Amino acid sequence: MLVFVIMYVLPGDPVLQMLDGNATSPEAIEQVRKQLGLDQPFYVQFLQYFLHLLQGDFGISRIDSSPVLAKILEHVPATLALTLVSATVSILVGTILGVLSAIHRNGFIDMLARFVGLFGISMPTFWTGILLLLLFSIQLGLLPIAGSTGWKSLVLPGITLGLVGAGLIVRMVRNTMLEVISEPYIVTLRAKGLAEQAVMYRHALRNALIPALTVIGVMIGELLSGTVVVETVFARQGIGRILADAIMAKDLPVVQGVVFFTAIIYVLVNFLVDISYSFVDPRIRRSQ
Repeated sequence: MLVFVIMYVLPGDPVLQMLDGNATSPEAIEQVRKQLGLDQPFYVQFLQYFLHLLQGDFGISRIDSSPVLAKILEHVPATLALTLVSATVSILVGTILGVLSAIHRNGFIDMLARFVGLFGISMPTFWTGILLLLLFSIQLGLLPIAGSTGWKSLVLPGITLGLVGAGLIVRMVRNTMLEVISEPYIVTLRAKGLAEQAVMYRHALRNALIPALTVIGVMIGELLSGTVVVETVFARQGIGRILADAIMAKDLPVVQGVVFFTAIIYVLVNFLVDISYSFVDPRIRRSQ
């Protein structure tokens, strides 16, 4: 609803953008506006859109007259591939550095891990992406500058987005690991002679990952929304790119469709994260 209101009040006439100067007569403009239902009051337009949405009808793009749902599904694989690579980078880098940071507290590794976490959280994705392009694509020529073909085109955008999630996970895993390793049961395990690696990675890390799962669920939703900027920087054809183009063209059905589709995925991911708690923490299974 919020997006619908914002797109409605934004300046610019979507009919004029559709016609692109092909028809200049007021009669032709008014006819197109009537065909699209844009001559109706705001509440009528919103109610009609909502009723169609309940029937699985995402509408028709005002720019190329293609079905919005088909347009989204066509670009979903590229965005999901980027999200998968970014989430993998975030989870691996964030978890490893978070654990090492807690084990070597106040040491060089801890300082390095905290710097990576701070860098990932603080730096805008478009700035990080441009730096990576300058270094690995223009200066070294190792990776392609733009495009959506081949695994090499996923490396730089995946790292760009992955650093954001890694920064969050590093801080979360480090803090929870420091709390867990001070618990009495950790002292008991050490007193029984259990190897330090087993104490840290089999027992402490497993409990420390429970709060991190919540961050990972939110992070995946952030990655899906963050692809708007990254796909534009790296000229990738994904739902983030078509969303940016639709906003510029004031193509309301496409904007609404992408936002709604992303929201559905966000809810499903967090639902799966909630289910995963019972696999990580046996106490949840026993309480159920």
